[in-house]
Amino acid sequence: MAEGTQVMCSDKNASERQSPIEKGGGEGEEDEGKPGTSRLSAAQKEVLDRCLHALTHAKNDSHTLAALLLITRLCPAGQLDSTTLRHIFEAVGLNLPARLLVTAVGGSDSSGLPREELLSLGTALLAALSTDPDMAAHPQLLTTIPLLLGLLAEGPNWSPQKQAQTSNIPEPDQGRQSEEKAQTNSTQTSDITKESDSKRTSASTDSGDQPEQSASGDVKTEEAADNGAPSPQSSSPSKLDKALAADCYQVLTTVCALPRGPEQLLARGAIPALCQALDRDQTMSHEKGLPLLGCLLSGRIKEKAWSKYPKELLSLLFKVSKVFCQATDQTQLDMCAQLTQFLPPVSRTPESGELKSLVVSLWATLRPMIQAKLSPAQLGLVLILCGCLLDLYGWEPVGPPKFCCLLVNRACVEVRMGLEEPPGTELSTELQHTLTACYRIMEAAMEQACSQGVSQIEAQPQSAITGLSLQQSRQVLKVLEEAFSAVIYHLQQVDESRYGDPFVFGTFRSLCSWLAEETSCLKEEVTALLPFLIGYAKSHCQREGQDEGLSSWMSEMAVSDSSQGGAWTGKDPLRYLLPALCHLSAEEGPRKVLLTLDTPALLVAYLSQGWSILRGKAGMSSARDPSMETACSALLNFAVTEPERVKKDSCFRTLESLLSEALPILLYKPRLLVLAANCCTLGLMIGRLKPAPSGSVGADQRRFISSALQFLRGALDSRSSPGPVRVSPAWEEWWEEAGELWRLGMQALGGCVRAQPWITSLVREEGWLHHILTLLVTCRALPDPHTQGALEEALCAMVDQCPLCLKEISGHMKGNANGALSSMGNLRKLMETK
Repeated sequence: MAEGTQVMCSDKNASERQSPIEKGGGEGEEDEGKPGTSRLSAAQKEVLDRCLHALTHAKNDSHTLAALLLITRLCPAGQLDSTTLRHIFEAVGLNLPARLLVTAVGGSDSSGLPREELLSLGTALLAALSTDPDMAAHPQLLTTIPLLLGLLAEGPNWSPQKQAQTSNIPEPDQGRQSEEKAQTNSTQTSDITKESDSKRTSASTDSGDQPEQSASGDVKTEEAADNGAPSPQSSSPSKLDKALAADCYQVLTTVCALPRGPEQLLARGAIPALCQALDRDQTMSHEKGLPLLGCLLSGRIKEKAWSKYPKELLSLLFKVSKVFCQATDQTQLDMCAQLTQFLPPVSRTPESGELKSLVVSLWATLRPMIQAKLSPAQLGLVLILCGCLLDLYGWEPVGPPKFCCLLVNRACVEVRMGLEEPPGTELSTELQHTLTACYRIMEAAMEQACSQGVSQIEAQPQSAITGLSLQQSRQVLKVLEEAFSAVIYHLQQVDESRYGDPFVFGTFRSLCSWLAEETSCLKEEVTALLPFLIGYAKSHCQREGQDEGLSSWMSEMAVSDSSQGGAWTGKDPLRYLLPALCHLSAEEGPRKVLLTLDTPALLVAYLSQGWSILRGKAGMSSARDPSMETACSALLNFAVTEPERVKKDSCFRTLESLLSEALPILLYKPRLLVLAANCCTLGLMIGRLKPAPSGSVGADQRRFISSALQFLRGALDSRSSPGPVRVSPAWEEWWEEAGELWRLGMQALGGCVRAQPWITSLVREEGWLHHILTLLVTCRALPDPHTQGALEEALCAMVDQCPLCLKEISGHMKGNANGALSSMGNLRKLMETK
């Protein structure tokens, strides 16, 4: 027993130490098997059963330790089945290692044991117990995490009393503090010290020596009796023992692997503590701490971590980047994946000139790699890092135009080689990660090349890719077209069984970004792919709440969505398809295919869902949702070009009800004016196709028309007289987007008046006509000819359908020959014929 006790409590052979439960058997025994199946002899099993009985019925910590030591010497962990290991874990429990740690870091000298031995034994037990998933997730083990982090960051002399003076390591919350205080009460401390001393006493008794008694009655070890209890502050080294640090990191790594492990570590201050350990070059901080930080920062807590600890993480990024830039070629290639983990998320990129300069340096380091001949695996790591850097600062810091073109070309070539494989070819995980990075590079290039027409490029050669010539821009578009042709080919092979595959979503998302900018190329191929695109979007609308795997995958890959200003959520694939649908619904061929796929009903359902979410927000915050505006635009294309479908399809009746509810509310939401303009115009376009009611007008319809009149009259400033009419202040910020919708809405109002003459009475009763006529006679001109033409068309419809309107308009026109009203020639001619 004496020898066994020394194995547990002494750290003389710390570098070779194993945890008590995982430790191998007697000397000379080797076993390479895995736990799970017992391979013990009959004699071993008999002794093991007796030890388990003693362990299970142990009355105090001394008995527990004695039984545990016998088991570790008798049976290698590799020879124990999972049931036996579980029994050992349950019998040992977490109280013992937790009290050992608390006693050690509390600075108590009453145990007579060196602080290092208490720490060594406590962390070894925790490391062994953490191998069981249930133990690793146990709240009592989680309360020890701040203690482990403090030791790793500060070294063996750290104590909770010093924690308040160390601002980088936050104290545990009240719940964890109360649990730790409960573990440090005097009874428990006395119990562990006495039991630890008793264990040492047992070892001494076996060798024929009697222990000394302290004045307080505590049992001291022979070493303590001879030399006195050593002070931890005076005898502990400045850095942790390597084996002890390894045990601490094993516990943290095991917790990190739990479903909510990253959140648990973040809440307990793991990020600043691990960063501090690296700053101070603490034991195993580079071998274990840096990979653990990378694991934490490459998952779903990345944004929260950067939001909470930007200073620490920015400092860490600079350190890792410095090593990367100064490393040799092969080391740089190996570090690409690591560096990617430590880049900030796009939504949390600090406003820092130093960070931007750092990115410039990183691009300078990456340029020779892109130009070199690399293996596919090596090139993949480089392209992934390039994609992440592009997300941060775009093309400006990348380098000369020639290099930018080379980067795009290499990404496009990788996409073609990866996706133009025969049907049924399975893509490796590494290749999927590489292709996803290539998609990001292609999207960034596409936004640049497609954002300017040929004439604009000629007139304005300076762009985001500084100095990009017209020829280079055309070359970029050409290689992008070839790459997206491969993307279309790949998606054509996807069946419904793969709709939940995250890589399919990433490929779908990439194609949508291309179609949002460019629909003239590959038109036939895109039209043929529409059944898949619509089917895929419908499938995910029906899978709401089941796409956590997509979100997790996107987070792990740090995939960002520059067009949406945030991370790829893995939700709402239709949101990404909407800009393409807006373009495609304006073209006859694709539009006919979209109608066969019942696309209008899909858009109405999406708009209804979006409105429900928006209406449910407290106070309906002013945050715009561009996707709702885009869905309205696509539906507007159908309403303008497919009147017969609008008259027959029941989804447009559902849409009318939604618009009659939404517009009266949106009138009073100035930050949602563009959405209101979409709703107003879309509703009027549908209304012009409806016949006049045979009986009384429905309340919903009357409410919508009344709201539409109120909305349209607010666009022009009645205080503009006597000069030209100006856009009202409320509309001025949004006029570039909403102006065309207003003009189209005025034209649609004229159509509604002709189809439903009852509207003219509402126009007069609510003062709309009087307001407009007063504005036109007091101001000399309208903002532009298109605005005048739209307003004139609405007035002509009122003259056609209502004698009272004709009389009122005629009276204003005769009374003023110099106002904007008198310049409306078509209106004047129509009135002359009446």
